[in-house]
Amino acid sequence: MQSRTPAGRPGRPRSAAADAAILAATRQALVELGWSKLTLQDVATRAGVAKTTLYRRWAGKNELVVDAVAELFDELRLPDRGSLAADIEGVVLQFAALLDRPECRSGLMAVVAESTRDDPLRERIRTSIVERQKRLVLEGRARAAERGELPPEPEDAEEAARTVDLTFDVVAGAVVHRTLVSGKPADEDWVRSFIRVLLLGLAAPS
Repeated sequence: MQSRTPAGRPGRPRSAAADAAILAATRQALVELGWSKLTLQDVATRAGVAKTTLYRRWAGKNELVVDAVAELFDELRLPDRGSLAADIEGVVLQFAALLDRPECRSGLMAVVAESTRDDPLRERIRTSIVERQKRLVLEGRARAAERGELPPEPEDAEEAARTVDLTFDVVAGAVVHRTLVSGKPADEDWVRSFIRVLLLGLAAPS
């Protein structure tokens, strides 16, 4: 697995196995202790590494939790289910299930709250989670264009980027609000209604 954390300080080469153990230990600690009680010492003990190993890789708890959550989001895949609507349904249901996992839910909500007063942390969330997951929009658009369901991507690069950004914001924002803010399930009925609105617009017949 490719390392998902920034390069460490000069010195001993980084260990992918140690990184994986640390991120897994962070998620375990989030479930068992919660955000407020999680400490780098506890994570180091669970991972079987020295506390200094963590500090060589991450500046603090916030950055560590972002990367632990980002690794979960990298598990998302866009299924090929034969149509754009079905593909979106598949990935949205995966996304909703991911947000229902305690380690993802508590970690994501905690770092987002912390990022309101920490601009570097907000940027880390953007680059480690948001920007990486826009790959799903790009893949979905390309597949739908090949099927003839959507027009080809705009030739203007800025317009194309805006479309990807807006699509991601609409889908991710709706699912996050539904599951984490409203506390309601993003089940198949809700997802299908959401996709109808997304693809056909508010004037679409029921």
